[in-house]
Amino acid sequence: MRMVLGVTAASLALFASGCATTTDIKQQVDPLNDRVTKLEARVSELEKQQATQAADIQGLKSDVANSKPDVARCEAAANKAEAAAAAANADAEKCAKAFQLHLKK
Repeated sequence: MRMVLGVTAASLALFASGCATTTDIKQQVDPLNDRVTKLEARVSELEKQQATQAADIQGLKSDVANSKPDVARCEAAANKAEAAAAAANADAEKCAKAFQLHLKK
């Protein structure tokens, strides 16, 4: 009898605590589902931004590679201009000396 009473009490305790109903589970899962949906949308947006930025970076790399010959050409022109300026300066100094000598005569 004690055993039957113990089993009955244990069974009542289990049933009294109750099982989770579909509504209870839905109430707990819905907020999580909403958060996951928002996070998925944000991740999708970030992936699109990352893809756009990756394409921009590739374009910039291409622009840099294409500008290297132009930079070399500009550097050569600058060196040529510097040499011409140095020659002009030397010629100007010669002219100044010649003028000085001509004034002394």
